[in-house]
Amino acid sequence: MLVSQILKSKSELGVVSVKPMATVSEAAKLLSEHRIGTVVVSRDGEALDGILSERDIVRELGKRGAGCLVDPVSALMTSKLTTCSPSNTALEVLEMMTEGRFRHLPVIEDGRMIGLISIGDAVKARLAELSMEKASLEGMIMGY
Repeated sequence: MLVSQILKSKSELGVVSVKPMATVSEAAKLLSEHRIGTVVVSRDGEALDGILSERDIVRELGKRGAGCLVDPVSALMTSKLTTCSPSNTALEVLEMMTEGRFRHLPVIEDGRMIGLISIGDAVKARLAELSMEKASLEGMIMGY
């Protein structure tokens, strides 16, 4: 299954973003409200400046305590990003995430972000693929 197909199957919520100067506390509130694990950091809502995950926040809380909550998102965000394209497969995305040890991957097309794929999205797509392959093989064996 291709990333473009995975994006079509996702909810219409879209990608939640924050500005680089928003506070970590504001970003945490968005994560909680939308029940998501990552927010995209963007100056203008289109360009991709970075990503801030719940893990980024928890790590900083563990190091410095609640004082980090007033820091700008830009201080904690990951700015060196790995991305994928709509033509990547679910398996390729899973390999990238496993190697990079991250759980969210921006999807870039023609230089702009068109979506965000989570490891859960990729696993769900891969399981659907395997289920279809299994059904096809069973059908061939049984003569259907």
